[in-house]
Amino acid sequence: MIPVFILILLVVVVAAFVRYKKPLRKTPLPEEYKKLLAEHVVFYRSLEESGKARFEEKIKEFLGYIRIEGVNTSVADLDRVLIASSAVIPIFGFPEWRYYNLRNILLYADAFNENTYSTIGEGRDVSGMVGNGAMQMQMILSKPALYRGFENVSGNENTGIHEFVHLLDKEDGAIDGLPENLLKNQFVIPWLNLMAENIAAIRAGQSDINIYGATNKAEFFAVASEYFFKQPHMFKYKHPELYNLMTQIFHQNP
Repeated sequence: MIPVFILILLVVVVAAFVRYKKPLRKTPLPEEYKKLLAEHVVFYRSLEESGKARFEEKIKEFLGYIRIEGVNTSVADLDRVLIASSAVIPIFGFPEWRYYNLRNILLYADAFNENTYSTIGEGRDVSGMVGNGAMQMQMILSKPALYRGFENVSGNENTGIHEFVHLLDKEDGAIDGLPENLLKNQFVIPWLNLMAENIAAIRAGQSDINIYGATNKAEFFAVASEYFFKQPHMFKYKHPELYNLMTQIFHQNP
């Protein structure tokens, strides 16, 4: 005779298995979100229909496991779409990628102080950051900066993409400009050399890459990535070697 506790355990396991095997009902992305994507996200508009469908699925997935909270501001549908797009664009070449190092995004009404995270008083010059310490697993984004990144089609800057590239960089444990989990070994030395050359060119005033990219290797990677995704044709024309290596990093040729 089977002991009662074993019988109960078997019932639980079988029930869990049946539940797991039950086909999941897929719910499409709301039509309003699709309209917002088509209107505000150039990257999405440039995709073929199959790519758009995959982008929509990644948007839906991201919004399903990441919480977005407003700080002194409400969170509208467009906010969610732009934040999710900022996240999906850098990982679009990785179908199974999820941001396991992020749980929560704080959307601020304006720029904030790097040390106090306050939007009141002096020193409010930060538009986005990836949290550490007590802010681990969190990201802060300024709503105006988020919008500017998608409104200025001719520009090379996108705060949302910038911060999510920092998260990709952080996957190997350090935000250092060397995304070891994304870059194959044979490309590591060429990438380090190219970063050093381009940072030197920025500091000498001989590059069109944002001067903030000369701060350090981590910021160079994030700034160059903004340019790579926002103006791929121009970036490839002016920085062909850098462009080619970044296609290896992101598994994309935008």
